[in-house]
Amino acid sequence: MNPARRLRTSENDERNIVRRQVERSVVDVSIIMPMFNASCWLNECLQAILLQDFTGNMELCVFDDASNDDSWTVVVGWKERLEARGISVVMSGSNYAKPKGVGYAKNKAISQSCGQFLCFQDADDVMMPERVRLQYEASVCHPNSVYTSHGPTVIMPTWFCSRSWFLRLGLFDEGGKGIPEDLLFFYQIIREGWGMARVDKCLLVYRYHEKAATQSVTEETIWKLRVDFLQERVLSQWKSFTIWNAGKLGRKLYRCLSPVNQKKVTAFCDVDEKKINKGFYTYEESQERPKPKIPVLHYKAATAPFIICVKLDMTGGVLEENLNSLNLKEGKDYYHFN
Repeated sequence: MNPARRLRTSENDERNIVRRQVERSVVDVSIIMPMFNASCWLNECLQAILLQDFTGNMELCVFDDASNDDSWTVVVGWKERLEARGISVVMSGSNYAKPKGVGYAKNKAISQSCGQFLCFQDADDVMMPERVRLQYEASVCHPNSVYTSHGPTVIMPTWFCSRSWFLRLGLFDEGGKGIPEDLLFFYQIIREGWGMARVDKCLLVYRYHEKAATQSVTEETIWKLRVDFLQERVLSQWKSFTIWNAGKLGRKLYRCLSPVNQKKVTAFCDVDEKKINKGFYTYEESQERPKPKIPVLHYKAATAPFIICVKLDMTGGVLEENLNSLNLKEGKDYYHFN
């Protein structure tokens, strides 16, 4: 049975609160969609939502983060078609003159939703028809995981999780432009010991363009957060380790480590004979005298544990073969940082 059609814009009165408590038990999936100046992509995005083959109850929860184009009008234009399909539409918008950011918009969209499960969708991306159904089926069986679709990353628009799981973990960071709220939330998942799982199918077309919110997050911001988390979760547990890659990326990692963790680096390792024959890497920026000199070894002569600073699938399988030849266990003898 489809829920009654409705367009909700406020939760300020008691009747709405009571009604939403009742509705919460009948909506299976809330599609969470923050929106800012997305009018040129919305028709394709909403058409894909309309074509979902999921037969349970769904709602689309949109929060407009101070758009100055006709995004709101486009969504309203789809309301009747979506609700005829049984997908109720929940819309609200910011009272601020300027956008407050993706984290804020996601939190607002979630606060106005009812579903037992949350399906995150960016307004400029496109779902595959089976996305909601397959992730819902996986999440029902394992409710304490967040589900992504097949691919090399865990980008936010592929996430699907239970409401109760999300609320136990917390909300998104609302720091605004330039803050990678999805990465920060992902790290919190790991800190709390929750699981990540994947439906091994391509369930989303991710649109990469110059106006995407991702573009406001600098590479150095991401790098610093990644290094800090590596030091917190891994290096703090190790007395010593080897950096696998004596090239640019490995040296950059070394320079960005805390002084305590720099002293734990026993060597760099590599397969490049020129780097190995040089014998060592000198940390020229160091204030220490004499300046630290870290040995550069062939990987077979190096000692685990390793931090692997070589990109996967970039060496024609050579890196993977070398790792396998050492009979190492990921998560114990090495971690990827690439």
